[in-house]
Amino acid sequence: MEVETEMSIKASAQARDNLKRLYGLDKPLHVQYLEWLNRFVKLDFGTSFVDGKTVTDKIKERIPVTLKINIISLFFIFIIAIPIGVISAVKQYTFFDKVVTLFVFLGFSMPTFWLALIMMIVFGVSLGWLPIAGIQSIDISGMSFFGRIVDQAKHLIMPICLSAFTGLAALSRYSRSSMLEVIRQDYIRTARAKGLKESEVIFRHAVRNALLPIVTILGLSVPGLIGGSVIFETIFAIPGMGQLFYSSTMSRDYPTIMGILVIGAILTLLGNLIADISYALVDPRIRVR
Repeated sequence: MEVETEMSIKASAQARDNLKRLYGLDKPLHVQYLEWLNRFVKLDFGTSFVDGKTVTDKIKERIPVTLKINIISLFFIFIIAIPIGVISAVKQYTFFDKVVTLFVFLGFSMPTFWLALIMMIVFGVSLGWLPIAGIQSIDISGMSFFGRIVDQAKHLIMPICLSAFTGLAALSRYSRSSMLEVIRQDYIRTARAKGLKESEVIFRHAVRNALLPIVTILGLSVPGLIGGSVIFETIFAIPGMGQLFYSSTMSRDYPTIMGILVIGAILTLLGNLIADISYALVDPRIRVR
């Protein structure tokens, strides 16, 4: 009750001054920023308002789960979406292309939370094949090493599929559009006129040039490793960064929110770096010699 009284809008002037001194809000803005920058270099994001733990420790506990789910989903997205997009472009207006187009429209229009509930009802409640919450069973301590791996894999199947579904639909469409633009270029006609095999024309000349827009999307996908996890981690009760960000926002835990946003900013810079390096690997013309 004492904390609630000090934090309420009816708090006395003395209590407000004490809080300002406690959090350094009585200092000039540039001094506050320099002190925060000094703590940032040391990865010190302060202490949580909710449980008194350091923000760094809370992030360390949550970030491995989120990275595991999102990296696996990104892997499946890219190894499935790019071939689907390429085949759809090469076989434009065929039955395969129409089926993929229908799949893409479903992926764009289907709400993530609704799809998650349907998956939980069908695979978790009705069929009983998969668990519907958490990342491990309660009795995991009595399982063997292999049993623990299988148990965690079962818990992660639905979150990974949900995370990959909408991304798969979007990336396959981008791949198709980029591939259609490339195969209509003059150098593709020239390659075919030289008598090269169609497979060599597509995979050696066309696909490589069509990957440039995909590389950009890859760089933009890295910051979404945290932001895109909020919905499915909350629905499936997964103790990851997305759920931590949501709960911190609801409880106004500003130090934790700031720490997560800083991690998101770092991932944004990392994504841009990965995209620039990938550009040089895909297109020799932009390499620095």
